[in-house]
Amino acid sequence: MSGRPAAAFAAPVSARSARELGWRRVLVVGSAGAGKTTFAMRLAEALGLPVIHLDSEYWRPGWQHPPEDEWPVRVDDLTARDDWVMDGNYGGTLERRLVRAHAVVFLDVPRLTCLRRVILRSWRYRGRPGPGLPAGCPERLEWQFLMWVWNYERRSRGRVVSLLAASGLPVVHLRSRREAQRWLTS
Repeated sequence: MSGRPAAAFAAPVSARSARELGWRRVLVVGSAGAGKTTFAMRLAEALGLPVIHLDSEYWRPGWQHPPEDEWPVRVDDLTARDDWVMDGNYGGTLERRLVRAHAVVFLDVPRLTCLRRVILRSWRYRGRPGPGLPAGCPERLEWQFLMWVWNYERRSRGRVVSLLAASGLPVVHLRSRREAQRWLTS
């Protein structure tokens, strides 16, 4: 993992344990391409909870941003629900989402893996929305987005780790597809 500092988090060893603990509001965070959408769908199924994809809630047709003042209000409305598994980055709203969450899953996947997945996803769903995206937002591959994925570790990871550590929430820290699969199925 290229010398990345490990994050010291404590959490249940499996989705079964999380269900037994009564997790009802779970955030799934990590870089683009880390597998958040797929993991969130599988976790929601395992816990019997609805899933909220923040990309579906944020983007307007044609990849248009919502008005700046509307997004925090929308996030508050979403997190006010009783039950959810919510996936997405949107670092500007992470703190307000953490306040309502019972737990977090941090998909801390190597950036080359994330880049590969983003490229494959854009090819697989080219011209149409991929999983977790709203109608009118077809998958696309842009240099700016690839650079965002490449720089996530340097630009965003430290802040995410700090916020998660300070939240006092149980945080499941998964570093690979194999770890994610094992956590979901054991």
